[in-house]
Amino acid sequence: MRFTTATAMAAVFAAIAGQACAEISSAVRQETASVAGLSQPAELIVDRWGIPHIYAANTRDAFFLQGWNAARDRLWQIDLWRKRGLGRLSASFGPSYVEQDRAARLFLYRGDMAAEWAAYGPDAKTAVEAFAAGINAYVAEVRAGTKPMPLEFGLTASQPETWTAEDVLRIRSHALVSNAVQELARARTLCAGGDKAERLRRRLEPAHELIRPEGLSPCDVPADVLKDYLLGTAMVSFDPMKTKVAAAPLDFAETADRITAEGSNNWVIAGSRTASGRPILANDPHRAVGAPSLRYIAHVEAPGLSMIGSGEPSAPGISFGHNGKAAFGLTIFAIDQEDLYAYQTDGDRYRYKGGWEAMKVVRETIEVKGQAPREVELRFTRHGPLLHADAAKNRAFALRTVWNEPGMSGYFASSWLWGAKGWSDFEKASHHWGAPSLNLIYADTGGTTGWAASGLTPVRSNWDGLLPVPGDGRYEWGGFQPAGALPWVKNPKAGFFATANEMNIPADYPNEERRLAFEYGDRSRIDRITEVLSAKSKSTLADSMALQGDSISVNSRRLTALLAGISSPDARTQKAIDLMRGWNADMAVDSVPAAIAEVWAVKHMAPALIEALAPEARTAMGIPTQHAILSTLEEMPAAERAPILLKSLAPALEELTARLGSDMNSWRWGRLHLARFEPAAAVLADKQTAEQMSVGPLAVPGSGSTPHAAGYRFSDFRLTAGATVRLVIDVGGWDNSMAINSPGQSGDPFNPHYRDLFPLWAAGEYVPLRYTRKAVEADAETVIRLTPAK
Repeated sequence: MRFTTATAMAAVFAAIAGQACAEISSAVRQETASVAGLSQPAELIVDRWGIPHIYAANTRDAFFLQGWNAARDRLWQIDLWRKRGLGRLSASFGPSYVEQDRAARLFLYRGDMAAEWAAYGPDAKTAVEAFAAGINAYVAEVRAGTKPMPLEFGLTASQPETWTAEDVLRIRSHALVSNAVQELARARTLCAGGDKAERLRRRLEPAHELIRPEGLSPCDVPADVLKDYLLGTAMVSFDPMKTKVAAAPLDFAETADRITAEGSNNWVIAGSRTASGRPILANDPHRAVGAPSLRYIAHVEAPGLSMIGSGEPSAPGISFGHNGKAAFGLTIFAIDQEDLYAYQTDGDRYRYKGGWEAMKVVRETIEVKGQAPREVELRFTRHGPLLHADAAKNRAFALRTVWNEPGMSGYFASSWLWGAKGWSDFEKASHHWGAPSLNLIYADTGGTTGWAASGLTPVRSNWDGLLPVPGDGRYEWGGFQPAGALPWVKNPKAGFFATANEMNIPADYPNEERRLAFEYGDRSRIDRITEVLSAKSKSTLADSMALQGDSISVNSRRLTALLAGISSPDARTQKAIDLMRGWNADMAVDSVPAAIAEVWAVKHMAPALIEALAPEARTAMGIPTQHAILSTLEEMPAAERAPILLKSLAPALEELTARLGSDMNSWRWGRLHLARFEPAAAVLADKQTAEQMSVGPLAVPGSGSTPHAAGYRFSDFRLTAGATVRLVIDVGGWDNSMAINSPGQSGDPFNPHYRDLFPLWAAGEYVPLRYTRKAVEADAETVIRLTPAK
């Protein structure tokens, strides 16, 4: 693992207003800007990798400039984020988006804004108001023609809109919460194939006997019950040949191209196990990858405020990084934060506790570009938005989700961590965390390290949340688990603590009583991470960087172990078996057996196993988890397993031959597993511009089961999900910290920082994450001196 280097550009920059101005290197681009809304002079230093370092005279100006700069680098992205979340796509893009707008509005926060503001950290309201004002200041400059209009607005014949502070928080549909989709998948699988099919689809962890709610059969749940849910949380497409959202039925055909490796890795290593004697904190969140990046790295400084790290470009502050005293990171911890409720209905009334209760009907107007506005009605029960109604059957379904509660704006509970100085601050932050539910990790300059499971956790006294339930009052949330009820570890005995979305509830934790969750990612990534960290007594930053790029698949080890004693009379099949038997399970781009094993195990084994064990549930169950598939195979007698393995290997070899040619020796995983990012609006551009907007392709190692998580779509194995950003932090030796974003920091396809980090990211390389003023200035590329507009 290495990082990029270049000749340092010696420079000393002027301090914020009132300080003496020093001579600046001629190699550094110098700009000035007069900004309406800024209260005092400030500086924005952009380093050689496009990372902004904001130096402001006060907290309000710091967040204002963070918003201004977010718009400077990512205006199209954050504007589309806002329009999608608020249900305002039709106003800019026309009538094709009316239904998506209607669905999105079902999931907006509609509660008390005073309670919403109170749920976040002490600087949250100031931060959000200033951030929105900063965005608006830049939007005004764009509209006035003093700043360039991003090309996507021209392609869509649209304009950027102004923000309110509430816009940042009210949008809930971009956060990751669970488990409505799993409830539907489980109900459909049980209806079609019973317990045996469901066990093949997914294993519950910790071990748990499914509670079946009285009064609602799994077969009563319609396949399209989540249509509005999927539509309201869908990405925006500008391709007229594509539907705006995948159809609700969760079968192979419909889900094959939506398989991702969303999740994350993080770990913290105590100073007793590092070469420097200082803690190391590493984090690489895995989400959908594309251009521009989902994440944005930023550094914000003002008196009493200091933070650097990564977050969402549409929100102030950072979600993970450090503040000069403490570092913090996150991965998803799969608390069940959703429930699907079924009702007996009579028009706009539903049965509840023996009586009839009226639905709340909200009438809204959707502005439509080029046409008359549309009037829509949104219906809500006491549990949440109505998603599906069948008047003929007097049946309806609604979703209860923590989104409806104050403090659930995605990742913004990180505002409690911005000023954390010690464990008690971290502990308090973990108690305030709402959504998405997370594994928070922590390290500070005093040497304290630890982990806390965090997130708003419903109390379900008489069911487990794994299936839809009647909404007649028998299955109600009894509030939420109190602060401190979730598991945590301070200064772990092993000297490190790692998470990778696995089931990590301690064995002595009363999960059967509290029922936090029963659906987690498999252990492939965490087992490999733990294996590597356990073997290192004196870890370095380079070791953590290497581990974030590690492409060893524990699932592939499990797979190849099943080949013992198996042979085929077909020479070609036997050659494939022999290659996999001699393989080290490294999903390297130049590996032949990696290509064979992955195409076989992930794409062709599940259909063969379903056909053998639960053919009646073929369409209903969707795609089983890899853990469930491998566990099922491991539990089978060898004589029963062997025919399934050989039968499923044959079509895998046929597909590889069709894709890569008849010469097996020339097959490579990297010829299939490519990163190519095409922004949604590129479909509207001419060929040359579309290519300028797109990034790649480059071969990338890994898979959905390696620490270097790299999920893909089945149709062509193109990368769809992976590390959106990687951070490795030297706690206390801050300037030694390393990071990488992808494909770059900028959202402008013509900016050199749009794609400059992409080859580094694909190769597992990093750039410095400079923190001290001296180090930032040494790597400066551009200095923008900002003054208040008169």
